[in-house]
Amino acid sequence: MILCSSQSTIMLNSLQRNSANFGLYEICVIELVHRRMEKTMTVQESVDKNNATAGIDYSHYIFSAAMAFIASHGRLTMLASLLIALVAGVSGADIYLEWNVALDSTIKPVSVDQPVITINGMFPGPLINATTNDLVHVNIFNNLDEPLLFTWNGIQQRLNSWQDGVSGTNCPIQPGTNWTYVFQTKDQIGSYFYFPSTNFQKAGGGYGPIRVNNRNVIAIPFPSPEAEFDLLIGDWYYDSYKNIRNMMNTPNMAYVQIPDTILFNGKGPYGYQQSKFHESFNVTKGKTYRFRILNVGNAFSLNFRIQNHKMVLIETEGSYTDQITLDSLDVHVGQSYSVLVTMDQNEADYYLVASPLMLNTTGITSLVGSGILHYHNSLSQVSGPLPVGPDPFDLNFSINQAKSIRWNMTTGAARPNPQGTFNVTNVTLSQTFILEASTVEINGLPRYVVNNVSYYTVNTPLKLADYFVNGTNVYQLDWFPVHSVNSEATYGVSVVSGIHKGWIELVFQNSLDVIDSWHLDGFGFYVLGFGNGTWGPEARSSYNLFDPVVRSTVQVYPKGWTSVYAFLDNPGMWNLRSQKTKNWYLGQELYIRVHNDDPNPAKERPPPPNLLLCG
Repeated sequence: MILCSSQSTIMLNSLQRNSANFGLYEICVIELVHRRMEKTMTVQESVDKNNATAGIDYSHYIFSAAMAFIASHGRLTMLASLLIALVAGVSGADIYLEWNVALDSTIKPVSVDQPVITINGMFPGPLINATTNDLVHVNIFNNLDEPLLFTWNGIQQRLNSWQDGVSGTNCPIQPGTNWTYVFQTKDQIGSYFYFPSTNFQKAGGGYGPIRVNNRNVIAIPFPSPEAEFDLLIGDWYYDSYKNIRNMMNTPNMAYVQIPDTILFNGKGPYGYQQSKFHESFNVTKGKTYRFRILNVGNAFSLNFRIQNHKMVLIETEGSYTDQITLDSLDVHVGQSYSVLVTMDQNEADYYLVASPLMLNTTGITSLVGSGILHYHNSLSQVSGPLPVGPDPFDLNFSINQAKSIRWNMTTGAARPNPQGTFNVTNVTLSQTFILEASTVEINGLPRYVVNNVSYYTVNTPLKLADYFVNGTNVYQLDWFPVHSVNSEATYGVSVVSGIHKGWIELVFQNSLDVIDSWHLDGFGFYVLGFGNGTWGPEARSSYNLFDPVVRSTVQVYPKGWTSVYAFLDNPGMWNLRSQKTKNWYLGQELYIRVHNDDPNPAKERPPPPNLLLCG
């Protein structure tokens, strides 16, 4: 497969002469024009920030640059209308949001007195409904009694890790103050969510959905649904997140403490006596709906299903997938999926169910999340037992399903060229990291470790230290072991170098007895394979290099491994972590520093003008 992003004019001319390659030729020209327009936009942004010409409409210059390129390649008149629309879509709209974040003890998802983190009085928080390349401004007022950060799970923050919202990139928003995040949904589509990233606060709420819609000039690879629903599923504790956080310092509590129930959009299970409300979706017979299913929980991988209805998988974390029909779907902590569901049953009510993997919930109704699919004109309420899913301990089922989720190679996503234009068939690896997660006690305290190192959070965000003092007295670059496990467990500020524009292989090794879930900020990675036991180089022969799905969160099965590739083309300080709240809080994380010495803001953005300082 030829990578269009690397085509030269000579190659384009060669493709043009061969009419059999005309389809690829068109794709390549569109892609290169798109890139040329983006470069022009970058120049515009730089001028706007530094000169008195701010506010001038540069669209005619961008259009001229695009059309000049088109004119130099004959036989492209048919592309003109598409490219005119594309010019208009390179820059997105500005979205302005104001959030008041506070504790509310009156919500009581399961009739228990506990503080819930709300946004503008809502739990879950409000939807961020954006389109590719939109610029999102979120002014956050922290009305909690402790510092606060938000991270935007899966939003890649292109060239701008200053907005990532984790402890290694940002100073927290102090109580009684506000701060505005400004980030772009650059070259992305898909289903994501946000949540508070520090102090175990995710266990108290504060999360909400993010949609990044396709631009109008790029068709979606399925018929438009009647409507879309965001469904945030996840486990929940009865106790205050602060009390659960305190338990994390006690060895006999930290490892065994598990959540108490499963919520659907912040509501308890249907029919459960302590549920104040249950979730319900109103649908019409014969119509098809898109469900964006997000596991916003803390600990449990969940199997999701809808009684008597099939689901067609279409998207995961910004990648359109091959469309496969499923009876149920495993959604691991931090993951997001989109499915289409056609209302082809009798007009009645049906159960929606999410149950934990690797947990026997027999007789524990609170640990099976449930809601209602309500047909218009339904006169029949749900009755009888919940629909049964796969055996929660049948990991072969889960692994086989994971392997069946493949990239749709022929459709466009954020860009007009097919996703499959960019593939990993013939990449040359620059780095391999082998990362083993396990548990230890350090100085009598329970910790999660990576290669026997438990991350120690310092007062100065790594990104600030990197920018102002090259990390001096805050972290030591590359002392963390990326190929081996230290003989003794220790704390450390784990920062490793990622080679800019190099391919990295990340192998996640899980020595735990439960399913883990790893996430990389700043990138999507290609999920190549899953295996049992200890990974070795011979495992590469089993990799799927043809159509691996690209996502940012991947599960790792007990006593097994998962391998991914990532192309490190996004300079910044990027968090690599377990998505499980307890694991992350107790040290299962590190940072990858992808550095480019070029000070050009087109290579990496400077600090924002409202940068907070601390440490």
